[in-house]
Amino acid sequence: MPLMTTRPMFDLAYEGGFGIGAFNVNNMEITQGIIEACAEENSPCILQISKGARKYANIRFLKKIIDACVEEYPQIPIAIHCDHGDTIELMKDCIADGYTSVMIDGSHHEFDENVRLSKETVELAHAAGVVVEAELGQLGGIEEDVVGLSAEEYEKSIEKFLTDPDHAKEFWQQSGIDSLAVAIGTSHGAYKFTKEAKLAFDRIERIMKTCPGLPLVMHGSSSVPQEYIDLVNKYGGNMPNAKGVPEDQIANAVRTYGVCKVNIDTDLRLAMTAKIREVYATKPEEFDPRKYLGPARDEIKTMVKRKLHMLNSAGKTDEIIAYWKKQGEPLPTFYK
Repeated sequence: MPLMTTRPMFDLAYEGGFGIGAFNVNNMEITQGIIEACAEENSPCILQISKGARKYANIRFLKKIIDACVEEYPQIPIAIHCDHGDTIELMKDCIADGYTSVMIDGSHHEFDENVRLSKETVELAHAAGVVVEAELGQLGGIEEDVVGLSAEEYEKSIEKFLTDPDHAKEFWQQSGIDSLAVAIGTSHGAYKFTKEAKLAFDRIERIMKTCPGLPLVMHGSSSVPQEYIDLVNKYGGNMPNAKGVPEDQIANAVRTYGVCKVNIDTDLRLAMTAKIREVYATKPEEFDPRKYLGPARDEIKTMVKRKLHMLNSAGKTDEIIAYWKKQGEPLPTFYK
């Protein structure tokens, strides 16, 4: 059963020039579209559950859907990850609920408090065989419970919000985290930038030097494909000036630098919404949910396949499973 932590994935991704797509799941159709794409492209994946998703769908239902993915596609390495957890209580709940990876986001706190929260999470999670991601620096934009600066504010003073390479080293050493989400110029949501995005590759390179071997994570990495924005607007939507991270810059981050995990949520929402709006507008007589959720699921699958090739993770499953077995990494305690 290749339900695993992210450690075997990141070990190979760091040196292998590829990244693992971390896709947020909120319901059955989204999850099916993601896992079907990964199965057809022979790619590992991380299924992320946010605090908002837990509230919306009920974690018991989401967990059963993911369990079905594991049973249906036993050849695909899957990690279950908590996205932007903000309290120790939530970390405890996620560990008990069967997550194999958790993120404690203390980036909005002062440095010492961020370290304290992250270290406490590491102690709890590692005791259960679960790995920990934390964040240092600050992103712009808004997505669910994550509220950052506006695009205008962020772009005006972006240098002071980017992850400091020396602080990153200190943070890693003091907290004991397994991966670090870095602020390098990305932003949450569909309205990430007012002008063309330019990621701070020099900053990533410096972090790699101060933190050699530490897997890095990119949040706010949806590309906001123009074709989906056009469909949404064509069929009654109102999304002017939506702009994301260019895919060639994301590809460069994972192929050249130590970025092992790339979070994608907004693009999933856009793909689903665009196709549902299209069905509503072109077939106004339709009232069968399967007839609009089905095309939405198919579009998510198409979009995720595109992302897997961008991340260079397509075809990596056999390599990761072989490495995982060789390393003998135990299953988290709740699966024993």
